[in-house]
Amino acid sequence: MPRFNSRLTSVALLIAGLSPLLGGCDEPVTAEASTSAITPEVSVVTVVPKPHAMVRELPGRIAPLRVAEVRPRVSGIITERLFEQGSEVKAGDPLYQIDSKPFAVELQAAEAALAKADAVFEQASHHARRIEKLTARHATSEAENEKAIANMRQAEADVAGRQADRARARLHLDYTTIRAPIGGVVGAAQVTEGALVVQNETASLTTVQQLDTIYADFTQSVSELNSLRRAFESGELERIAPGAAKVRLVLDDGTLYPLPGKFLFSEAKVDASTGQVTLRGEFPNPKRELLPGMYVRVLLEQGVDSDAIAVPQQAVQRDTSGGSEVFVVRDDDRVIARPIRTASVQDGLSMVSQGLKAGDRVVVEGFQKFTAGDKVRTVMWAEADASRETGALTGATAVARQ
Repeated sequence: MPRFNSRLTSVALLIAGLSPLLGGCDEPVTAEASTSAITPEVSVVTVVPKPHAMVRELPGRIAPLRVAEVRPRVSGIITERLFEQGSEVKAGDPLYQIDSKPFAVELQAAEAALAKADAVFEQASHHARRIEKLTARHATSEAENEKAIANMRQAEADVAGRQADRARARLHLDYTTIRAPIGGVVGAAQVTEGALVVQNETASLTTVQQLDTIYADFTQSVSELNSLRRAFESGELERIAPGAAKVRLVLDDGTLYPLPGKFLFSEAKVDASTGQVTLRGEFPNPKRELLPGMYVRVLLEQGVDSDAIAVPQQAVQRDTSGGSEVFVVRDDDRVIARPIRTASVQDGLSMVSQGLKAGDRVVVEGFQKFTAGDKVRTVMWAEADASRETGALTGATAVARQ
């Protein structure tokens, strides 16, 4: 019995010691502390319409500004190759040497024939002058005079023909040195010394490509072009002045080519097999970074939306049906989901064509903290400017319409 009483005493002392702690649980919690604990904080951006260039990203390939296939203009045996493969050459630089001895002999023969024709012409000229004097004295007939004049003119024509033969022989001799038709980068040699080449044969000896400036040929669907034309006609977009359209290149590794180009033209025909129209831009290529055949993506400004609405790309969510939506904070600080229609993504910003208006507060960060209908506390998204700069550097621009 004494042992049982001692246990009761210990339990009583333990309860007495915990009573102040248990009593603290009954103290009321302040409204400010409660609101702070349950109201989530989200980052938002305020929608402000601004002029924005509408950029399309299109697939393309690099093409040389000029390309020339080098072919022989006379037949003969190649005696020497005069260029380094892959090197830079100027227009007129010698590339191959054909054996010139047969053509030098032809030139000598043409010069000898010309000398003979000159002698005959000189003799005919003297004879014609003598006959002319005799005819004036009536010492010979008029027929003899006409015959002498005809012989002189025939000899003169023969001289002209021999001069043409000599010029042709000189030209053929000059053609034995095969020269670069344009300046640029010379390709691989297709023949070696000792090879027989034939005049105007279809196979080229090498190729020269001008690469200091290059073309980017890219395609766009005719449906997009028609949609763009309708937007111009309705006033939804403003046209860019001729020559002012900016064209940029995104390389296959995603990096932005540093030098801008200029838009040249759009073909006036549609490829029947693909429904695409070919467009062309011109770009400087001083470091030879762009090579013919390279795949690139072309960023082309095709119009200006004077009151475009754009939100950070991460603000756009997908609803259960796969459509696009954003979360908007109303004036009572409650969040609602609002379906939108996006036109494109440019420089990290989603261009919104329907669903938002000026002054809307769009949630950018903190989606995991609330559900639609909850009340939230808002702060301005401090990373908005940085994200746009990053997008401009990467040049990542999608053009798929949703």
